[in-house]
Amino acid sequence: MIGATQGRTFRHGIHPEEHKEQTLGSLIQRMPFPAEVVLPLSQHLGASSKPVVKSGDKVYRGQLIAAADGFMSVPLHASVTGQVTAIEKRHHPSGKMVEAIIIASDLNSPQTLFNEGPIAWQHSSTKELLTAIQGGGFVGLGGAAFPTHVKFSVPDGKRVRFLLINGCECEPYLTTDHRIMLEYADAILLGIRIVQHLLGAEKTYLSVENNKWDAIRMLRERIPADLACEVIPLQTKYPQGAEKMLIAAVLHREVPSGRLPIDVQVMVSNVGTVAGIGDLFAYGQPLIERVVTVTGPGIKHPSTLLIPLGTRLSDILDYCGGISAATRQVIFGGPMMGSPQARLDVPILKGTSGIVCLTEVLATDRKEYACIRCSACLDACPVFLNPSQLGSLAKNGRYEDMLGLHIMDCIECGSCSIPLVQRFKVAKGLIRVKQQKKKAAA
Repeated sequence: MIGATQGRTFRHGIHPEEHKEQTLGSLIQRMPFPAEVVLPLSQHLGASSKPVVKSGDKVYRGQLIAAADGFMSVPLHASVTGQVTAIEKRHHPSGKMVEAIIIASDLNSPQTLFNEGPIAWQHSSTKELLTAIQGGGFVGLGGAAFPTHVKFSVPDGKRVRFLLINGCECEPYLTTDHRIMLEYADAILLGIRIVQHLLGAEKTYLSVENNKWDAIRMLRERIPADLACEVIPLQTKYPQGAEKMLIAAVLHREVPSGRLPIDVQVMVSNVGTVAGIGDLFAYGQPLIERVVTVTGPGIKHPSTLLIPLGTRLSDILDYCGGISAATRQVIFGGPMMGSPQARLDVPILKGTSGIVCLTEVLATDRKEYACIRCSACLDACPVFLNPSQLGSLAKNGRYEDMLGLHIMDCIECGSCSIPLVQRFKVAKGLIRVKQQKKKAAA
């Protein structure tokens, strides 16, 4: 076994307890198709998709049901075969009410894929490949849900030399990417080959933390000789999977403040995203389902599931035996950067990587004490900010002063503390609103 302290890493960061043992050996199993799915039109950064179906229409699994509304948008596809019963506002994991397409599943349907078949890519142009990826509805599956075709569109004058595939999965509890690497290696490697071709990258680095030694070994054995790809072991540390931290660890390059990885000739993509792209070109399957870790001390049967998008949280929890009486919080994503859910009838989205059920001991708010200037938060911050001083400014509403301390460089990882990050999120949101108003006025 590879030691957890071996491999490349970045400066600072923390070592939270992993809590991955519940689903570490849990094979991916397909969850039965639910009786109904709720597919919000807003599932990614950018403009929501626009319905191209109406109530009463028969739709098939993988069929286009909502078109992209511009470049910064992706289409939406039916995740089940059935009938559209409504297009109306429903509860969203963000806490808002948003327009959604509701489909009642056809219980007699074999749920085969609409227009299944491979998509030729070897001789396709960059524009054709980007069009196909956008047409498949792809967004980043690591949680950010940024439209993939936008990310892969290299601006004029820029170049991508290195493609970094993020297989770190540094969040506690989650094992989604780990299982994808073990079980979907062919899809990953095909996706890497296609994305390399699209970007014109010289080499790919498949970056995996050392607590996934079995995935590191297996992927190294499976990489074909003609694919310029290398598996890089990284130290197990949080937030190793953050883009800037990953680039620093693997390539020893620093992305300047306010800039993007493309500015240092690098592109980063989640391992699940490239696996999905592999399936798109191999089978014609758009993004209609995803692998989700269902775990935590509050769930009776922790599992790794392949779930149709739009499946309600309550249906997933019921399938896993239900939650215990001691459960106090259910989080979409991981405990560090995920979002607690106020309702159990919300659907999973394209960016839902995990469902973590926490009991009272873990979900209880901790008492906040006065800062004693111990500098522990400075030692933890991976982007070298001063969380203590920023927290004091945020508490007193001095948001403009926070800009001088580079608050917009905060990646909201929670390494300093969750309460501080919550304040930083509010501050950054208010700063952006003020900046937009100034820009509009000008």
